[in-house]
Amino acid sequence: MLFTFSSSCVVQQSPVSGVNRAYAYSWNQEVEIGRQVDSEIVAEFGYYNDEIVQNYFTGLGELILENSHMRREDTAEQFRNTEFTFRILDSPVVNAFALPGGYVYVTRGLMVHMNNEAQLAVVTGHEIGHVAARHASQRGLQQMVGQIVVIGGAILGQELLGLPGESILNLSGTAAQLLFLRNSREHERESDRLGVEYAAKSGFDAAEGAAFFTTLRRLSDRAGQTLPNFLSTHPDPGQRERSIPELALVWAERGVEQNRVNGREYLEMIRGMTFGENPRNGFTEEGIYYHPELEFQFAYPENWQIVNQPTRVVAISPGRDGVMILRTDPDSETARESVGSFLRANDIEPESERSLRSSGRYAGYEAVFTIEEENGDRLKVQIYAVEYAGRVYRFVNYTDEDKFSSYSMDFTLSVASFNALTDPLKLAIQPVRIELVEVQQSISLRELLPSELPMQIDPEEVAIINQLQLDERIEAGSLIKIPVQD
Repeated sequence: MLFTFSSSCVVQQSPVSGVNRAYAYSWNQEVEIGRQVDSEIVAEFGYYNDEIVQNYFTGLGELILENSHMRREDTAEQFRNTEFTFRILDSPVVNAFALPGGYVYVTRGLMVHMNNEAQLAVVTGHEIGHVAARHASQRGLQQMVGQIVVIGGAILGQELLGLPGESILNLSGTAAQLLFLRNSREHERESDRLGVEYAAKSGFDAAEGAAFFTTLRRLSDRAGQTLPNFLSTHPDPGQRERSIPELALVWAERGVEQNRVNGREYLEMIRGMTFGENPRNGFTEEGIYYHPELEFQFAYPENWQIVNQPTRVVAISPGRDGVMILRTDPDSETARESVGSFLRANDIEPESERSLRSSGRYAGYEAVFTIEEENGDRLKVQIYAVEYAGRVYRFVNYTDEDKFSSYSMDFTLSVASFNALTDPLKLAIQPVRIELVEVQQSISLRELLPSELPMQIDPEEVAIINQLQLDERIEAGSLIKIPVQD
């Protein structure tokens, strides 16, 4: 059973300061929480399937960890003996975060936007700093006395740009509590300081971390905002552009050598990494969702937003008051069994049930029911399961009870459109990947770029991932990241 936030607290040592203070959980509880939520994180966001790159990140993480407070001789044994886990998630979102007890994550989206190992070292050190300082447990204690504001979309409050709120649709209560907590600016600044310290003591040029925060600022500006709402507690990226080199200088003045950058080695490591959404895991085109790996397709209503995740596809209406969720049901052999088990598990008596075949003539079953939420709102739900290619797929579609008549046709047309994907071009689609080009002579990025880029990628995106301006001159011998698609 997963831990929930308790009403008691414990007094234990901080690995960073060595001083006893109050926490929401004991260290053993933090480790157990991290272990259990880790499996949900991997299931929810996906594990980047490249063992060489995963092992590389683990090796880098262990190096930074060895130079952190968690491995110092004067640190308590329970902290020194804690095993850390480092994972790359298969997400295009630029993000890094940590779970209590020693679980550190970066996304492939973040790695593509970095130019060298020193930048990744600073971010990795920042996340180790959150764990070492026990910020999650401090925030849990603050929540007990009503000092924490719960916000959406923030993974431990340690996100760099954040994941959309829809990303937590299938997490447990404990995971959701962790994902919705945010750090204070004080915690973020402490982790910046620790991240620079750990990277510098590992020999990295920690001042390089500033360039990545410039990238974050450019991404934020490109999105048309100064900062996402859920980053309101984070120091501004522009501020971090200035503070990171200042923090690195402190350690340089203390005689700590910071010579390691490893730009070329890092770029060679991420050569071939997926860039952007991976269409093999599903993509949309002209109002139709296609899944090449599972070989199915279905239509969705005009102007609805699609959120594609490893375990489900979510469609959200323009007014955000209508939702469709499609996922597999591995526990059922037939559509009728799938609907029935859902109803029984939730103690629901349906208002109507019927067999309903999809446009591909695949056997399906539908039920409609109304539920009342804790706040008194009433939702009307259509659940529809369909049998296809040895699997059962299940839609759960819902809206406010008084709006169901407006959405019921959209729901029914979408589920009925479920069909086999047979278009050979769509079945064969490949993801965009990062290729490296070595510059032969001084040239601008604009001049270097091919006349056409794949998947509607524009030149400014390429400039951002290379930490360059489009008209900036590039020195001969430089390696430049170029998105390509087979």
